[in-house]
Amino acid sequence: MSVDIKKLLKSVVAHGSSDLHLVANTEPQIRLDGRLKPVNLPPLEPQKLEEMCYSIITEKQKKEYEEHGELDFAIYIPNVGRFRGNYYKSMGNIAAAFRIIPTEIPTLDDLKAPELYKKLVKREKGLVLVTGPTGSGKSTTLAAMLNEINQTEYKHIITVEDPVEFVHKNSKSVFSHRGVGEDTDSFAKALKYSLRQDPDVILIGEMRDRETISAALTAAETGHLVFGTLHTNSAPGTINRIIDVFTGDEQPQVRAQLSTSLIAVISQVLVPKEGGGRIAVPEIMTTNSAIANLIREDKVHQIYSQMQLNQAETGMQTQTQEMLKNYRNRVISRTNALQYSNRPDDIIKQL
Repeated sequence: MSVDIKKLLKSVVAHGSSDLHLVANTEPQIRLDGRLKPVNLPPLEPQKLEEMCYSIITEKQKKEYEEHGELDFAIYIPNVGRFRGNYYKSMGNIAAAFRIIPTEIPTLDDLKAPELYKKLVKREKGLVLVTGPTGSGKSTTLAAMLNEINQTEYKHIITVEDPVEFVHKNSKSVFSHRGVGEDTDSFAKALKYSLRQDPDVILIGEMRDRETISAALTAAETGHLVFGTLHTNSAPGTINRIIDVFTGDEQPQVRAQLSTSLIAVISQVLVPKEGGGRIAVPEIMTTNSAIANLIREDKVHQIYSQMQLNQAETGMQTQTQEMLKNYRNRVISRTNALQYSNRPDDIIKQL
């Protein structure tokens, strides 16, 4: 039986799934509310799977995959949607993972995001980091933040991603979407040259190396509002990750840069809701004078305690507080609160 990949992706969108997985000799799988579920189709023959996957990419992309055994790309299928795709090899055969990217950009209100997010996007300069594990909704949160700027401010927004995910339509702002591998060689190179392109806002899809992080800090210091992502699961952990990328003699300078340029860290996770769907549970740290001082003096381990003080004024919140609130409101189960928490012992103590 031949399976049309476009029809399969259309079916995935119709089911409200977030991802599609295709592996040879296995039936297709979709991710629904964070859990994998097989589609009612026979296992995919390796040759048929290769034909399916090759049918939606260019010759250039096919060559890149065959040379490296890996391929990242984004694709728009009319009347279906936009997808981020990754091809890789499994037991010598092609395999694929697709992430659905909504074509309608959500607003912060759609996401029921904290009111603080609207204040963050009004800042003229500095660094805002949205972090979390893969599939935690980082791209969606950032897209909503940029959408807020687009609807309210006259700005030039440059996005650098691998690949480009959400494609914004210009409203009040002007977008320059740049894809690594297509429009630029690397994140670091794009950031270096972006400062000559008169940006007001810069989005970095992934701060994955020393060069990119260094360029982001410089851009934030020189009068630009910079958004970036990291795969970390807490605000203090994010700061440590950034500092640890640099050598020992560079770290004091990086701590000084972070203490002055970092505006906020939002570390979020998507937790399955009772009755279906998922909810974003964010930990929020904003940089005030006390936290800036702790970063500068290499006392990051004290930040978590500081985040719990004067929260009505600072807008800060810990993930534990949000998990407990959602559990007590019967939005999420106790099991999921513990499973997705970055501090399950704290939750157990408070329960």
